[in-house]
Amino acid sequence: MEVDPFDLPEWLGEAEVTWAPELGIHGRHLVTGRLAAPGHHGLPCDLLAVDEAYPKPVADDELRHQAHRAWRHGQVLLVSENDRLTLAVPGTAFTAEQILDALARLAKAVGAEPEGFSALLRLGD
Repeated sequence: MEVDPFDLPEWLGEAEVTWAPELGIHGRHLVTGRLAAPGHHGLPCDLLAVDEAYPKPVADDELRHQAHRAWRHGQVLLVSENDRLTLAVPGTAFTAEQILDALARLAKAVGAEPEGFSALLRLGD
């Protein structure tokens, strides 16, 4: 289900926001994480690489199409998966650069400057 950026908490567009994964980022098509800002309750926020297809596809064709279309236009597709905000990103796994790009696109979607967002990345698998 697609998420409207205007339905997200206002602090995402106003505060210094940090995204942190629960585990390492390498070799994963789904990276679970959390957005946080001083003085605010955190928000679960995952990243999903929509093109992973082994041993079975992680996204249906429509979700993949929407994610690629949004990315091509400089945006990121926001969806709700298991009641968690999820950034649907083209690809099969994540690099630090892709994560930073996805977060910058999220910042723009909520009306914030990308410089107000940061990522705390964990090394390892």
